[in-house]
Amino acid sequence: QVQLVESGGGLVQPGGSLRLSCAANGSIARTQFMGWFRQTPGNQRELGAAISGADRTTSGPPAGGRFTISRDNAKTAVYLQMNNLQPDDTGVYYCCYDPTIGGRIWGGGTQVTVSS
Repeated sequence: QVQLVESGGGLVQPGGSLRLSCAANGSIARTQFMGWFRQTPGNQRELGAAISGADRTTSGPPAGGRFTISRDNAKTAVYLQMNNLQPDDTGVYYCCYDPTIGGRIWGGGTQVTVSS
């Protein structure tokens, strides 16, 4: 069973940047989708950015050109670079992976707080 472990969250001032990391423990199919979702207070979980096995990237509504997703060469880790963060970006950020068999796997999340 693949487990995803996020890191890199924390407190940042408005206008600041964070780089989130997600490491996979277990066997990852390099052809599969990985992504970052977020859940802000009072809202449903929404897509931040995603990357396919062919390294095609997709940005979700909150990205606004500020989020960049990437993965390592072995494709067992995925990163989310977030720039110009604002208080509305405060929330829990989750990494996910779509295995070839079975449902989407989620990490436990990492808290991002944007505040002065």
